[in-house]
Amino acid sequence: MKKLIILFVVTSISLSNFAQYSYKIALLKYSGGGDWYANPSSLPNLIKYCNQNLKMNIDPVPATVEPGSPEIFNYPFVHMTGHGNVKFSSAEMKNLRTYLMGGGFLHIDDNYGMDEFIRPQLKKLFPESEMVELSNNNPIFHQKYDFPEGLPKIHEHDNKKAQAFGIFFNERLICLYSYECDLGDGWEDLEVHHDSEQAHEKALKMGANLLDYVFGK
Repeated sequence: MKKLIILFVVTSISLSNFAQYSYKIALLKYSGGGDWYANPSSLPNLIKYCNQNLKMNIDPVPATVEPGSPEIFNYPFVHMTGHGNVKFSSAEMKNLRTYLMGGGFLHIDDNYGMDEFIRPQLKKLFPESEMVELSNNNPIFHQKYDFPEGLPKIHEHDNKKAQAFGIFFNERLICLYSYECDLGDGWEDLEVHHDSEQAHEKALKMGANLLDYVFGK
């Protein structure tokens, strides 16, 4: 948490952003053609859940931020989703890398179809670091809510097991990639995908664990 505070002070985060709320999170608007705007109700629902159940005091309206924007440093947690192509320019790579190494956190949720595109981009972003599958005993699965079997399976897709992959910097998890899981769909309004209440609750609890991990509560 100290690293996050230092990062955001150094980058001159606007104090007005925190006049009413303790945190504000953002959705990543990337290039390449993928639908970065998918799941419009997911982040608002996750925020509402965390504010009600974990007393997090997050701004209920998430921001939208581009990977090359200096505004990204205002948000300790950035969520990325979509079904298609992803492309980061060299300037965006540099800015995003600085953000993550300085204390930020990126959650990438494959909404089915992103996998073949995001993996090469992550390799370019951190060529020195291998993306590793998180074990079921990783702290991110045991924050406010306990997931002894690791990442929950929300949507079937290719009927593969849900997997959580991470990139670490100085032993800190800075990027989580949720694959064959579709947490974002699970966060959405129930009438969108007609998920069960149980699946919806499970997805929200796992999302709450992510924010709890990042905010250090």
